[in-house]
Amino acid sequence: MFKKFEEKDSISSIQQLKSSVQKGIRTTLLKAYPKLETHIDLILPKKDSYRIAKCHDHIELLLNGAGEQVFFRHRDGPWMPTLRLLHKFPYFVTMQQVDKGAIRFVLSGANVMCPGLTSPGACMTQAEKGTVVAIMAEGKEHALAIGLLTLSTEDILKVNKGIGIETYHFLNDGLWKSKPVK
Repeated sequence: MFKKFEEKDSISSIQQLKSSVQKGIRTTLLKAYPKLETHIDLILPKKDSYRIAKCHDHIELLLNGAGEQVFFRHRDGPWMPTLRLLHKFPYFVTMQQVDKGAIRFVLSGANVMCPGLTSPGACMTQAEKGTVVAIMAEGKEHALAIGLLTLSTEDILKVNKGIGIETYHFLNDGLWKSKPVK
């Protein structure tokens, strides 16, 4: 999704959010990520002014007061954390671990296939279809990518074919390389 993302070319407009919309986004984030409650005031303080950067391909970036991209979404999908935020607060998103063979493919933006999640080096956490997940790598500390489960973990174990996680944002893509938006 962010493979060819460039800050100057891809962002079409930035708008300030009303306080009622800010409260709505905070409650949506807390519903989607209950473990975020202890850190939400550090990430998105109540008195801060948030902005939405509208980008090409129906992507929205949620910016905090400093202009840092903290969450993004595609169309009306779920809000997903950026990898920079996930590296600061790693435990509020469900984690799925891939084996060592999948690392180079994930880092080039490929979707995670079911066999990469069921092989001996991989480890799956119980989750339903449509859950936002952090894609971890065998033997690595930080997340490689953010994605959305296309099948539940039970179905991934049963089927073991096809795409298991649709990758949205990965290390060294355009969003990772972009600077805070002024």
